Amino acid sequence: MQKEKVAVMTGGPSAERDVSLRTGAACSAVLRRAGWIVYAVGVQGPGFVLEPDTAVAFLALHGTFGEDGQLQRILEQRGVAYTGCGAQASYDCFDKVRSKEIFAAAGVPSARYEVVTANGARRVTLPPPVVVKPAKQGSSVGVALVREAGAMAAALDEAFRYDDHVVVEEFIDGRELTVGILGDRALPVVEVRVKAGFYDYQNKYTKGASEYDVPANLPDPVAAEVQRVALAAFRAAGCRDYSRVDVMLRRSDNRPFVLENNTLPGMTETSLLPKAAAAVGIGLEELCSRIVTMALARRGGKL
Repeated sequence: MQKEKVAVMTGGPSAERDVSLRTGAACSAVLRRAGWIVYAVGVQGPGFVLEPDTAVAFLALHGTFGEDGQLQRILEQRGVAYTGCGAQASYDCFDKVRSKEIFAAAGVPSARYEVVTANGARRVTLPPPVVVKPAKQGSSVGVALVREAGAMAAALDEAFRYDDHVVVEEFIDGRELTVGILGDRALPVVEVRVKAGFYDYQNKYTKGASEYDVPANLPDPVAAEVQRVALAAFRAAGCRDYSRVDVMLRRSDNRPFVLENNTLPGMTETSLLPKAAAAVGIGLEELCSRIVTMALARRGGKL
């Protein structure tokens, strides 16, 4: 049976454009190999054009416009089925302040935090060490670990380059973990081990800067609890299809704290969600095909 036409939407106007282009190229290649009729759509903003008879838009964008619900709402208005989370869930997960509110309401453990605004007093009461991050940005763009109070002003200035709301979050001393969600299933826990500093943009995308354990070397009860809270974060935000939930496991007591829910995570062979899927025998080709199939199931109904 002939597969249907898939538009792989890539690029975008955000600071994560280059990462998106890599995701788009990888997904296009494996979807073609799986037999789908694939074409790429380079996205700069809302004026993108889809070919006739496009069955599904495969979203390979990251960051602003692609991951924050804007693109999803446009596709809904056009009546086009698309992969991944819906518009509202995408917005809620992209906005770290909104995410924190959702986690608190659902009882999902998350680190203490404060919100600082660009035109406000910029007063922070949480003692260092803290993590400073723009409220709406991805791939750790503009994120800084502040260990001394004297470094706070510079970290805030850098974060305000990307958003006028900044989250200052209690630093959790522990192990950096991530949990891929596929359908309604938590995949094996992945541990990220950076060679220096923390898992910032440079350590994410510099070859050899970080190492990964798939699955993470954790006692079974701890791994199960990490998966449970990750799935709880996914469900609390009303997510669907897939995502990747980042978690810190506190060293002192092995308690997990959810950092964020990435609704359009990287999807190359070396990205973390595909690594977790591969650990249970799901290669990138099958993973992308499953994601397309889930979106196809919504076509003609509620997008």
